[in-house]
Amino acid sequence: MKHIYAFEKLLAWQTTREIVKHIYHKTKYFPKEELFGITSQIRRAGISISCNLAEGSGRTSEGQQTHFYQIAYASALEVVNLLIVSKDLEILMDEDYLHLRNEMEKVTWAIYKLMSPKNPAEKV
Repeated sequence: MKHIYAFEKLLAWQTTREIVKHIYHKTKYFPKEELFGITSQIRRAGISISCNLAEGSGRTSEGQQTHFYQIAYASALEVVNLLIVSKDLEILMDEDYLHLRNEMEKVTWAIYKLMSPKNPAEKV
């Protein structure tokens, strides 16, 4: 592998990659009746974050990049909501919730910085 794509350098993408692995691992143990509910939804939302960061990084105009970063941000908030619901339903342990919640705060902040026109250095 000789080439590293722009999205692979993004802190938001790198952190999301780790979060998605953690989400997949933890949701393996969610109740089977949630397979097509919370389990599927939180996995898809996590993947959506990383996919939109990747797609946005490949856009040439700042407006297009920002559009995809906004979608990634909204998906990140969806993950946070699903973590809260999973904790409330007691299908996600407190320590896992706290770890993932803290990681999601890092991701949302990193995405927010990508959307900000004041920080061009953060865009690569």
